[in-house]
Amino acid sequence: MTAHAALTVAVCSLDEIPPGTVRKVKVGSVHVALVRVDDSVYALADECSHGQVSLSGGEVWCDELELECPKHGSTFSLTSGEPSTLPATQAVAVYHAEVIDGTVFVTVIDTVIDTVIDTVNDTVIDTVNVTGHVTGDLDAGAIGHNP
Repeated sequence: MTAHAALTVAVCSLDEIPPGTVRKVKVGSVHVALVRVDDSVYALADECSHGQVSLSGGEVWCDELELECPKHGSTFSLTSGEPSTLPATQAVAVYHAEVIDGTVFVTVIDTVIDTVIDTVNDTVIDTVNVTGHVTGDLDAGAIGHNP
């Protein structure tokens, strides 16, 4: 069973990111390049798909809505993560970013949290399968089991 843990975090105020710049933030275990163009904010995985270098050190191309990798010059779409120039050929992940009352929120799928959830779910399923009922202090309603 695979569960996906969406994690939404307030990462900074909009004023902390000057227009036309990029800032590195961490949401759970995920490193994110947070880019501001005018009053819009975009969130990308903070690692180039080609050179394994932080994209947050790159230049923002506001008119093209792209972020340039500082190592080899590949540019990535802020909306799709797709590379527009070589040498990169693979997209980077794009995350949901929004501004609410001047605060920037980013939502990611955190694979570390996913692993913990999968482990817990597998343990609960094994416990139920072996004993025929939920044991211990587990709240069966919290895992979707309502007898």
